[in-house]
Amino acid sequence: MQPSLITRLAGLLIVLCCLQAHPAPDIEYAHGTSYLEPLKYPPDFQHFEWANPDAPKGGLLRAPEMGTFDSFNGILDKGRVANGVTRSGLGALIYDSLLEPAIDETASYYGRLADGVWVADDYRQFAFRIREGAYWHDGEPLDADDVVYTFLTLKDKAAAGVRTALRELGSIEKISDNEVLFSTKPNARQNPDLIFQVGSFAILPEHYWADRDITKTTVEPPLGSGPYRIRTFDLGRNITYERVENYWGQNLPVNRGRFNYDRIKYDYFRDESVMLEAHKGDVIDVRTETVSKNWVTAYDFPAVRAGHFKKELVDLSRPWGLWVPVMWNLDVARFQDIRVREALALMQDFRYTNRVLMYGFYNYAKSFFYNSKMESSGLPSAKELKLLEPWRGQIPDRVFTEVWKGNESDGFGFPRDKLKRALELFREAGWEIRDRVMQNVETGEPFTIDFIMVSPFALRQEIPFMSNLNMIGIETTARSPELSNWLYRMRNGKWEGGQLSFAPGYVPGIMLRNRLGTASADSLGGQNWNRIRNPAVDAMIDHIMAARTPEDFYAATHALDRILLWNFYYIPALGAPGYRLVYWDRFGQPDHELRLQRPIWRDAWWFDPARAQSVADGMAELTGK
Repeated sequence: MQPSLITRLAGLLIVLCCLQAHPAPDIEYAHGTSYLEPLKYPPDFQHFEWANPDAPKGGLLRAPEMGTFDSFNGILDKGRVANGVTRSGLGALIYDSLLEPAIDETASYYGRLADGVWVADDYRQFAFRIREGAYWHDGEPLDADDVVYTFLTLKDKAAAGVRTALRELGSIEKISDNEVLFSTKPNARQNPDLIFQVGSFAILPEHYWADRDITKTTVEPPLGSGPYRIRTFDLGRNITYERVENYWGQNLPVNRGRFNYDRIKYDYFRDESVMLEAHKGDVIDVRTETVSKNWVTAYDFPAVRAGHFKKELVDLSRPWGLWVPVMWNLDVARFQDIRVREALALMQDFRYTNRVLMYGFYNYAKSFFYNSKMESSGLPSAKELKLLEPWRGQIPDRVFTEVWKGNESDGFGFPRDKLKRALELFREAGWEIRDRVMQNVETGEPFTIDFIMVSPFALRQEIPFMSNLNMIGIETTARSPELSNWLYRMRNGKWEGGQLSFAPGYVPGIMLRNRLGTASADSLGGQNWNRIRNPAVDAMIDHIMAARTPEDFYAATHALDRILLWNFYYIPALGAPGYRLVYWDRFGQPDHELRLQRPIWRDAWWFDPARAQSVADGMAELTGK
């Protein structure tokens, strides 16, 4: 397969721009790479500990998806992409990536398409050696030209979020028939996350896209190289994948014991309640329960009591962060006053909302890095103070002197002391209640908030909060527009109060810059939608990305966490205690006692005919059929 002239010229131009910035490196390849912690698995490892290498192949997995789909082009913002053809992770069933994450480690990746990976000490260069014997489903070899084509295309034509993730990437150079060297731009800051981003993206076939327009949506099943291919689909309703029996990578250590189903079918739903009934009616095998009420009340039926239908709360090791917290648009003048933001936070009663609306399921998440070692606790340590001291006077004094406890209550009746303190803060900021309306003391302007919520469920979650605001004379309105309209409003600042989950990974650098960094606040592709512009926040993110030891890294995340919390940019609330998994008991599971970063039912379980027959026999007995 020969690279196109455009690909060659574009690659040469980017390389020439960066030759002087990065001299030719002395490359020594390894079987994997990790951030801060050493690799768990040795070069000769045979399979991940959480995968069963003897798992049988066969059977069907039926899983649900919310919404619809109208495209198989996973690199674009346009259209709604089908699960299985997305650009990374388990959503990319038909593709392969250069690296595979080890979900039983903090931040380690091992070779998949690449049999060797090298990273410079300063993270400004990294290289991959492409494994021999990798093939596309049409029999054409997958090689270094495909890797170069993929990242030139992603940098130039992909969705805004992808281009933002790769914006610090400079040259992409094919240095031999099976080696590709990546270098950052000369002025790029150190970014340990970049190699993991690059290693996780699906690699695309250059020869397939040579006579197709990759900038347009398509419903033509695309060519892949991965463990599955599209078998059938009913556009917008369902899609079925079939396992590629001669998949080139099935015996790689990172794949052995995985991708065991012969077929995977995704059915699309537009309503959670309909999805629930379809699951109880055995139209679906496995799903995540996203509604607390359902988790507590909907799973008391004969199949559950007989043990044929399972309900498990899975303890995951990943950072949960903050789940749909309220946040403020800081370009709106009244939210620029920290006293106003703190007063608003005091008016939200998490314990009440959790008890009344969430059936007591959630924990109170008091950190942007909830459920990880990255979250702060107690008072700042000596290492944290070293990072924070240069910003004394520019960040809240309480960062240094108080433990952030959030807005605690017993969940029964609004605490009078919280109400009194909130009104004092409003008064200090120039707002007071007149004729039952919160008004600006100088102008008489009423204090109003227009909330734009991501879903009707998220809107319902904030009804008690809005009622509390109404109680002190703040008029609130709330809408949950169609998703594209919600995205437009959030990206373009056409909102006042909103919600956006904050879910950092274990290598959160790019995500932090994109969500919290000053540069991202005014960037079209950025996700700093609430417009945080704080040099202390920028500095802590830089410290996180410059860290080379676990101690320095965690000190920097703790310091950032404290600055964010005490500035009240977000109102922390819901924190998941685990992953709510519900399924019909017809599957085998690997035997392990590891805490993993994600559930493994999609890629490491297998269809068990004996269990399936037991379920069928049991249900026949229960129903009399």
